[in-house]
Amino acid sequence: MNRKLGLIGLMVLILAGTAPLMADTGSGTLYGNAAAKADSNLTIEDMLLYAIQDEYFARAEYVAIMEKFGAMRPFSNIKDAETTHISWITQAYSAYKLSVPADDAKQHVVVPATLKTAFETGVQAELDNIAMYDKFLATPLMQDARYADLKALFTNLKNASYNHLKAFQTQLSKY
Repeated sequence: MNRKLGLIGLMVLILAGTAPLMADTGSGTLYGNAAAKADSNLTIEDMLLYAIQDEYFARAEYVAIMEKFGAMRPFSNIKDAETTHISWITQAYSAYKLSVPADDAKQHVVVPATLKTAFETGVQAELDNIAMYDKFLATPLMQDARYADLKALFTNLKNASYNHLKAFQTQLSKY
């Protein structure tokens, strides 16, 4: 999914009820897994930034969906899992003596018009998340024993995304 949309394209998708949950806010700045996908020279700081942004974003999107459609699974339990994932990444920031970025994910969220579209978008978001962690794990940095902790972190986050993907696919299969 191309997550960088012009304002007119985003408005068309919103009106059609098929808007992605994450979009370019008009500043041209990519966020989370979209930024990771575009980055061809990943550093440790970049990977941690994109990872925490993606987890912030997932939590914000599930909160917004529940505000619109009511609290329900899998959004409620995955939202809680995202909070745990943010905690793990925050610990990595601390271990590497880096400042944790502020959570501004809410400004990137666009809630779909239908619950079915929310599940479809959840599936795509998890596929994008898995691809991001695959990209991180394939970098030469992650082959360096000094970063074994981050390799384990990204592997755990990727595995969690597979679980979330299954939950969204199960819900989507009911439509």
